[in-house]
Amino acid sequence: MSGTRFTDIRRFDSIDSTNRYLLGEARLGAPEGVVAVAEYQSAGRGRLGRQWQAPAGSNLLVSVLLRPDLPADHRHLASVVVALAAADGVDATCGLVVGVKWPNDLLAADGRKLAGVLAEADPSAPGGTPGSAGSPNSRLSTAPAAPTADHPAAPIVVGIGLNVDWPRSDGDLPPELAGSATSLWQEVGRSVDRSELLDALLEALEPRVADLADQTGRARQAADFRVRCTTLGHPVRVELADESFEGVATDVTAHGHLVVETGGTARTVVSGDVVHLRTTG
Repeated sequence: MSGTRFTDIRRFDSIDSTNRYLLGEARLGAPEGVVAVAEYQSAGRGRLGRQWQAPAGSNLLVSVLLRPDLPADHRHLASVVVALAAADGVDATCGLVVGVKWPNDLLAADGRKLAGVLAEADPSAPGGTPGSAGSPNSRLSTAPAAPTADHPAAPIVVGIGLNVDWPRSDGDLPPELAGSATSLWQEVGRSVDRSELLDALLEALEPRVADLADQTGRARQAADFRVRCTTLGHPVRVELADESFEGVATDVTAHGHLVVETGGTARTVVSGDVVHLRTTG
């Protein structure tokens, strides 16, 4: 994409996973800004290892390789800026305003999922923490080594699957997902050019990634996230590795973390799965 750091765009008719591909390239020392785009993913996955497959050529399946110089407690913002840029791209190409569910899913106005975002890091890749036995599922909270001229910042690969032309109706989905997902086709009533959407996403992503380099910029991105975050004000269930609890989402911190009021106590959620609960009446 001219005028951005995303000039090396690699396209695949079919691949197992664009995230997996870029993690492999990161281990070989690939620089920030490499983009992988696929017509079809045979092993596409979302958060918590969930599987998701769409017909070839129907949706935007893209991953970007970032090397942001981020403090460990801000690394979640790498996925946030991709989600925000995707929302910007949808607005620019379709005139459709979408929200972001914490931590980074894109939702239509009725709450159905339009896109999922998955960020993965490998601290064993060049720029990662020396001596770490990294894996493609390493937590983003892993503290990176300080970048130098010879050792770039630790890589983070952020992938997004954005439903463009599929699903076209609930009949396209398995019964357990009926009513939970949507597409740009359903929302705007027409086909959307995926190349134009990708260009708009990458153009919007450039200044957002640049903002990650300093505290003021990171705070600006967190503030944008707060404005877009549809989770705020919702009763939610937070599912952590060792517990779950319910409360009301009240804020997004300057680090991009979610604040949930539960039992008169404010709890800050750094990572986990958040379910929007239905209200009665």
